[in-house]
Parts: sequence; C-alpha cells; structure tokens
Amino acid sequence: MNRLFITCFFIYFTILASAQSKTLWSKLSDTSVSVLDGQAWSNEIGNSIQRLPARAEKFIDKHNWDLSHQSSGLSIRFLSNAPEIIVRYKVTSPINYESMLSTGVSGVDLFALDTDGMWRWAGGKSSFKDTIQYVFAKLRPNDSFHKLGREYRLYLPLYNHVSNLEIGVPDTCLFKILPQRLEKPIVMYGATMIQGGSVSRPGMALSNILSRKLDRTVVNLGFSNSFDLDEGIINIINEIDARIYVLDCFTNNKSLMNDPILFQKRIFETVKTIRSKHPNTPILFTEAAGYTDNYLIPEPQTIFNNSNNFLNEAIENLNKEGVNGLYLLTNKQTGIDDASTIDGINLNDIGIMRYATAFENKIREIFNEPVGELKTQMPIPQRRTPASFDWEFRHKTMLKLNKTEPNKVLLIGNSITHNWGGNFSAKQTPNGDIWQKYLAPYGVRNMGFGADRIENVLWRVYHDEIDGINPEKIILSMGTNNLRVNTNEEIVEGLRFLLQAIRLHQPKAKITLLAIYPRRDQEERIIIINKAIHAMAKSIKVKFEDIGKGLLQKDGKINETLFNDGLHPKTAGYEILGKKLEAIIKKN
Repeated sequence: MNRLFITCFFIYFTILASAQSKTLWSKLSDTSVSVLDGQAWSNEIGNSIQRLPARAEKFIDKHNWDLSHQSSGLSIRFLSNAPEIIVRYKVTSPINYESMLSTGVSGVDLFALDTDGMWRWAGGKSSFKDTIQYVFAKLRPNDSFHKLGREYRLYLPLYNHVSNLEIGVPDTCLFKILPQRLEKPIVMYGATMIQGGSVSRPGMALSNILSRKLDRTVVNLGFSNSFDLDEGIINIINEIDARIYVLDCFTNNKSLMNDPILFQKRIFETVKTIRSKHPNTPILFTEAAGYTDNYLIPEPQTIFNNSNNFLNEAIENLNKEGVNGLYLLTNKQTGIDDASTIDGINLNDIGIMRYATAFENKIREIFNEPVGELKTQMPIPQRRTPASFDWEFRHKTMLKLNKTEPNKVLLIGNSITHNWGGNFSAKQTPNGDIWQKYLAPYGVRNMGFGADRIENVLWRVYHDEIDGINPEKIILSMGTNNLRVNTNEEIVEGLRFLLQAIRLHQPKAKITLLAIYPRRDQEERIIIINKAIHAMAKSIKVKFEDIGKGLLQKDGKINETLFNDGLHPKTAGYEILGKKLEAIIKKN
C-alpha cells in the first residue's frame, strides 16, 4: 500500500513538474520584421544568419564569402521576464579552433540591460553537442517593473555558421523579439581582430563591446586573414549609410605591407569610392599595432611600421587634396602591450578591451559625444515605465518626426512634459487643451519621456533626436527624477554636461533651462538646487527661468490643489505653466 502511494505520488508530481516546466520556443522565422542587429541589407537577407547578401558572392573572393556566413557581430535583442532562458542551435563547422575556445568560435553570449540602463552579463551552462545548448537559469528580476520584461542582447558565434536557432522560455513568461534599430550604424571593416579572433566569448569581440559602450548598431565586416581593401568589398560597404566607417589596417597582406605605391593606391581608391556616395561621413583608419615582442624580435615590427608610415602618408596626401572627415587611431593610442595578445599579434580579452576603450574615446571625439565621470554625465537608456509607454518606440517616433516635422521649438522633459499633451504625447488628457492654447501655435514639439533622468536625455541627444533639424529654441525641463538617486552636485553638473551636449548638436538654437518644478516634501531642497542651477546656467550663458514658483503657496509648500500626487500637476497647474512658457517663447 505504501509502495503504491509512493509510486502514485511520484508520477503525479512528475506530471505536474512537466506541465509547469513547458518551454515555449521562438524562431527568427516567427517574426515578420528584420531582427538581427548588426546586419545590413536586411531587405535582401531577411532573418537568415549571415553578414552579406547573396549577390556578393559574384564579386568577392571565396574566402571572404565563406567567412560572411559566420555570424560574428550579429545579435538578437529581446524582452523577457523569464527566470530561465534556453538557447539552442546547430553549427556547420568545427566547434573550436586550435588557438580559440569553443565558447568564442561556436558559443553565444547573453547580456541584459537593467531598469536603469546598465549592462549586466549572464553566465550560462553550455553543452556542445550535435545541437549546442545554453541554459541561463535562476535569472533574478530587476524590480517591480520586471514583470513587463527586461531587454536582453544575445550575441551569436564569432566563427561558425548558425542554423535552426531557437530561444525558449517558460510558456507562462513574456518573450518578445525586438526589431532592428533605426539609427545609422557604425561599419567596421578589417581582418581577424575585427571579426573577433582569439577572444573568449562573442560578447568580447571588438564590435560587440562597442555596440554596448556606444549603444549603437555595429556592422561587423571583419574577415580573418583578409584585409586587402578589395574593390568588391569596398563597393558593397559603400552601400551602407553609415554613421562612421572604420577601416582597421591591421593586415598580414604582404603585398600591401611591402609596397607603398599599392597600399596608398588602395587607400586612395577606398576613400574616393566612399566619398562618391557619402561626402561627409567620417572615415576612421587605425594603425597596425604590430608585434608586442618587438624588443627581442624586432624584424617583423619593421614591416608593420612601414605599413603605418604608408597609411599616414596616404591620409596626409588626401587631406592636401581637400578630402575632409578622415581620422586616425594610432598604435600608441590603443595601449597594446605584451599582456594584450596570445601570440604577439592576435589580441586576447585584455587587448580587445583596451582596443575597445581607445575606439570608444576616438569615436566619441569624432561624434562630439563625451562622457563624464558622474552617473548623470553618462548617456544611458531606461526602462522604468514599460506599463505607461514604450521608451524605445517613442525615441524612434522622434527620429521619424525629424524627417517630417521640423518643429521650431523643442520642449525636452520628463513625465510632467510627456503628460501635457500635444500631437506627440502618449496620453491625450484635458491638459492637451492647454497645450493647444499656449504652445501649439508656436510649433512646439513635446519631447517629454516619462521617468527620464538627466543621463537618459543625454542618451537621446547622442542618438540623433535633435539632429537633422533646425529648431529656433530648445527648452529643457529636467532633474526631478534624479532627486532620489543623486546628490545636488551630481544634478547640477549633469545638467551642465547635458546643456553643453545640446549646444554642440544645436549651436544656433536659443536654449532655455527651466528650474526643477516643486514637489511634495522636497520644496526646500529644490530651492537650494535651483539656486545652484541658476548660477551654473549663467556661467555657461544659458537662459534660466523658474516657472514653477506659481505652484507654491506663500509658506513655500506646494499648493496641493494644483497637483495630482505631489509631483504631477492637475489641469489648473498646467494652466499656470502654460502661460509662463508662452511668455518665455515670445520673449526669447
């Protein structure tokens, strides 16, 4: 009797556990839009895991064509709240190489963005068999927002062709693959180092590190042992409308390294081909680092030094001809030393991180996108209010509006602005009538994003939201959401940094900084911060206005009749703010 009970008990809970652990599998083919981040020519390739379109086979050599089927630099972005994520797929080539771990050659790598936009790495349990499988288990939630999912980025193998890729989560959990991003990509062309040779995991490839550091799509067109500036490759690269072209001249092509005439001829042809379609897009060249054991074995280094000299001469001559937008990352700037390679030339994880830092610094310099030391001076996206609105979708909306609605006045803010109204507000409330009354006649665009902090607006500025348009005026209302997490100094210096970034991107626009609006239980602190903000704005010659004073009582406390929750104004509060803003727009 006891044995029968135990057997039945075991069977019951086995069935129950099986029912509870049912996995829902998703394939790339399940989606109707292009989702592979890092892939150009998506209208031709679709969601096939390869880096070049089929027609490229006709005009590039077989070596590069074969390597283009390896998924280096490709990634998949998705949202999920699952406590466990399983990835399984097949590969068509050997799982590992002699000089490279199987995790880099054939593995995947999972990173996540927390609610505040910081990158977090997830270690997975891998199984390299006929079907490769990674299990990322016991994933802890972010916070109360996590039920609506955090963003993940799955980097694909660096040196293998992937097929039959599926991502599985418990069928009770959220899973949503995100489409490709709209911003112009960074395009990187080079040899082994660009493809990702010798690193331990896909997430440690140079292009993938940069995709996180800069939070931009990076198209990886690195082909191991093959950098020759071939006409076919350059022509197809030139089809991409890039934010910047990176040409890494770390080559082992002896004919190029030893022939200054041929090397410079290829550089000239490459630049002029790109400039024929993209006259103003920056082109960044990199010197070859050479061998790190050159002190004891100096002969090979001489060849690399010669090729670097050829490159510098070519750039100098192009500059003399009036070709603009050419930049150089020097060997010295990369910081490569004898701890940076596995064999004197191929970079290990340490070397790649140093290289990535050098690239980030150089590209930020070219883009005019500096980063400060404070959290409020670092461009960071956010996902704090997924129940209210889709932050990324609203960002994409702003990019589209730049092509169709060149507004005269931009009002940049947080939820207080976001909820106000206007044609581009996620919430059409009674406050919209006030927007139409006081602000719409002046061509004001509502650029408020709920829950935004200073660093989130900096991200938006760096990701093209105020580019490609010519507003006459920009009004910034920001800082209240930083009160809970930052010091007064961090808020003031973050605003200084943000205002300088706005001015770099819109030097002709008249900028006005609004004081932080009053809020319940923070009245005294906000008065102190606003005095410091006012002094800061004056020091950098930015106009400052405090329109929130009308929301206070004579005793310095907020007028509760004007607020919904001690922070967000009621319609009567917006009426006061609207009148003040109209006066500022007229005056300034």
